[in-house]
Amino acid sequence: QVQLVESGGRLVQAGGSLRLSCTASGRTFSSYVMGWLRQAPGKEREFVSENKLSGGIVYYADSVKARFTMSRDNAKNTVYLQMNSLEFGDTAVYYCAAGTEKIGGTNFDYWGQGAQGTVSS
Repeated sequence: QVQLVESGGRLVQAGGSLRLSCTASGRTFSSYVMGWLRQAPGKEREFVSENKLSGGIVYYADSVKARFTMSRDNAKNTVYLQMNSLEFGDTAVYYCAAGTEKIGGTNFDYWGQGAQGTVSS
């Protein structure tokens, strides 16, 4: 069982930056694939980024590539999402998730409560 707690959500101006953190409980954090997903008002939840275990490769959605950076610190059981050059379309509830790799993708089994990131003019 893994419990995830996000923090860092706030209001930020367009063009600004925001860093979200997600801290996990449990001693097996390093064995999980970690991901960030988001849900904007009136839209379905969508993939943002994912940190694979193999080689620590990080994948990003095209919409955030080159603006967002995901990192993880296994010693602190924490993953981060650094978001730069924020746009109005980045306004969403951001969810941290932990899962396992399967053939064809990742099953995210554990979810945080979400952190609201709002981009304003």
